[in-house]
Amino acid sequence: MLKGLLFDLDGVLTNSAKFHLTAWNNLAKELGITLTDAQLDSLRGISRMDSLNLILQYGGQEDKYSEAEKEKFAAEKNAKFVEQVETMTPKDILPGIPELLADAKKQNLKMVIASASKNAPKILTRLGIMDEFDGIVDPASLHHGKPDPEIYIKAQEIAGLKADEVISFEDAKAGVEAIKAAGQFAVGIGDKELLKEADYIVPTTADLKLSKIEAVFEEK
Repeated sequence: MLKGLLFDLDGVLTNSAKFHLTAWNNLAKELGITLTDAQLDSLRGISRMDSLNLILQYGGQEDKYSEAEKEKFAAEKNAKFVEQVETMTPKDILPGIPELLADAKKQNLKMVIASASKNAPKILTRLGIMDEFDGIVDPASLHHGKPDPEIYIKAQEIAGLKADEVISFEDAKAGVEAIKAAGQFAVGIGDKELLKEADYIVPTTADLKLSKIEAVFEEK
């Protein structure tokens, strides 16, 4: 029986993912690294340091910088991202999400944020939906990034539920893999081929309807 919903944040509840990707792309250029669209897209849903290490790997610079230098790069990127976050308003909530959250509230479902973003509380506050959620996984408490299932297992624990009592929402391949590794029902938002491991896939958040997702969940 469905008792809770677990959400990634960037690209699922709001379009802040574009701010992340722009900030990473700009940093890569500063380091003399040109990222392809596919390489940039691969940064979705993974932690700050994992993203930076991947960029350096793409540029053949993985051994060029010390950990202190990497921390400095990551902090610079985050500062630019936070500048963009400060411009966000409730209008930046993605289509279909307000209705989804309202339907979940009517059913008294627990709702928890499973995002690698350390800025999740700030973003949710800017969007005006912080109070909708029962908890947020603290990225600082994690030992492994997506596609490891740790973040979704922690989100499930915060909700006080079992794996077969939750539905989890992701727009990234690594995120869907994390959900499935946690033994949960995965809703993928985006490219059907990229997110093919998900149990239910929609092209955009506007296509999310809790009743339809629940019907498939109950058949599983």
